[in-house]
Amino acid sequence: MTETQLFGLKGKMAAVIGAGSGIGEAVAIGCARQGATVRCLDVDAEAAARTAEVMVGDGGASDAARLDITDGAAVDQAFTDIVERHGSLDVVVCTPAVNVRKRLVDYTGDEFDRVVGLNLKGSFHVLRAAGRIMMTQGSGSIILFSSIRATVVEPGQSVYASTKAGIVQLVRTAAAEFGPAGVRVNAVGPGVVTTPLTAQIQNDPDWHGAYAAKSVFNRWATAEEMVGPTVFLASDAASFVTGTLLMADGGWTATDGRFAPPGM
Repeated sequence: MTETQLFGLKGKMAAVIGAGSGIGEAVAIGCARQGATVRCLDVDAEAAARTAEVMVGDGGASDAARLDITDGAAVDQAFTDIVERHGSLDVVVCTPAVNVRKRLVDYTGDEFDRVVGLNLKGSFHVLRAAGRIMMTQGSGSIILFSSIRATVVEPGQSVYASTKAGIVQLVRTAAAEFGPAGVRVNAVGPGVVTTPLTAQIQNDPDWHGAYAAKSVFNRWATAEEMVGPTVFLASDAASFVTGTLLMADGGWTATDGRFAPPGM
């Protein structure tokens, strides 16, 4: 097998959830460029369709549909439709998340339910539906998106961070349960990425700069920089990789401050 074949996705059927914008959009386009047929799924059907059009223009095979991952039955049906149309479901990538930045004492029950319902329960729906299909076919790769907030936090991140840590544990458990059937399950842990989700921070120069300084590269990531880690986990190059959290955070969680001692 050549390196191109090892890291490529030719012949694979991929479902990318959150493909209408941000990381999901970049990953969907990246998977198509590596040879996959991609179903672009998003709660915003028009945005998903626009991404699919870009991919077709690049020569990739793609289509689009609406999907709200908080609806478990809809997730089941979306994946069943893919199998009925294409014969298999080889790769599933799930990127959607929401964050309500508030201190714990100010959080409402409705806000808690909103964040947990999308980030954690939605990811559970995706894992369960994809796992059932992939275990039956005896192969597949599922990639969920966690975050640096699975391991490090700041004020206002309590519920979001809890969901991102929970995703890691869902991934580990699914890897243990699905692995004997030939299915791999992993997570990507981005640092700060320029996407619509982080617009509030990008619009505050001090906040934006503080986050940039936490990376050893002194900058934010682009959505496109999440494509490589995701495609790797989807590809045969990661055939013995499962149950992992692959950090793509510019060194954020590896460094303990940025002060260089004298003589260093």
